[in-house]
Amino acid sequence: MTARPAPGDLLRIDGRASVQFAGGRALTLRVVSVSDRHAYDGWIWLTGYVIDRRGDATTKREIYVQLAGLRPASDPAPTRQVSRRGEAGGPRGGSAQPSRAGTARR
Repeated sequence: MTARPAPGDLLRIDGRASVQFAGGRALTLRVVSVSDRHAYDGWIWLTGYVIDRRGDATTKREIYVQLAGLRPASDPAPTRQVSRRGEAGGPRGGSAQPSRAGTARR
């Protein structure tokens, strides 16, 4: 990759980007921001979320990597959509009972 990544990009970070991510330490990162702070020529600071195999964000990381070693990642499996009963997109026949939040249990 020769262009600077942009927020929202999904990247595969491995040993090509930095030796600290070689082998089993490779990760998939969803970019949140690209820093403007000074770095060596060809290197860049990225902030983003590590994405697991299910497509869920697990950890926020700030990493220092070689721009030339960055590779686009294929989209991981879509995240599960969790909906509450009775709301649009939820299962039919949801309860019409009001919420009991804040009531004491006996």
